Amino acid sequence: MGGQAPVVQRIRIRYAKRGPLRFTSHRDFARAFERALRRAAVPIAFSQGFTPHPKISYASAAPTGVGSEAEYLEIGLQAEVDPAQLLLALDAALSPGLDVLEAVPAGDGSLADRIDASRWRVELPSVDPAVAAAAVKRFLDADEVLVERITKQGRRTFDARAAVTHIAVAEQSDLPSGAFAAPCAIIDLVVRQVTPAVRPDDVLSGLRVVADLEPPVPPRVTRLAQGTLTAQGEIVDPLDADRAAIGGR
Repeated sequence: MGGQAPVVQRIRIRYAKRGPLRFTSHRDFARAFERALRRAAVPIAFSQGFTPHPKISYASAAPTGVGSEAEYLEIGLQAEVDPAQLLLALDAALSPGLDVLEAVPAGDGSLADRIDASRWRVELPSVDPAVAAAAVKRFLDADEVLVERITKQGRRTFDARAAVTHIAVAEQSDLPSGAFAAPCAIIDLVVRQVTPAVRPDDVLSGLRVVADLEPPVPPRVTRLAQGTLTAQGEIVDPLDADRAAIGGR
């Protein structure tokens, strides 16, 4: 069996999951993305062996049901392409709501190594911001907040507090469109990547544990950013180094 063509270019892509497409599972997105690669005639490279797979690496995919403006992946290509043209072709081949936002040539290092934290926006319709702020204060004041989650290994108990580096209720001017007629608390949340991973729903479970905060309707969660957390609490976009490498050429 002949070998596959080598990877001659690697491209890193940022994409979004918006609107109803936030309910797309990671597996379903992976299938849709592979179909988009074929429709766009992208010269994707494949692995060796009897069942070759396209060279696609995903970094920290958001949970099903969660929107995101900052999902990342990397593809290996067997022929060089113009990243701007690749972006347009892939975006056109994907359903609206699965939106390709940026494509840049990969620089040195691993994409996964540049991601150790995420920023989230958690909208709590019908929850008074003052009530949410009081719950957040109790969460911050706690030394640990133990929550439970069912995992593939069974029921696990872990500390949701230790992974949270920032949590606050946003100002009212940050309310989503159409929410002015009813209270809606909006939580700004930054979580470090730990094992086991702490997700926004785990933090909401923690607010329930410490303050009996129980939103009457399902929350709407959106990942706004992910990357490297600085000492100042900012998140550095994982593609910044790749953009800088392009500018330095």
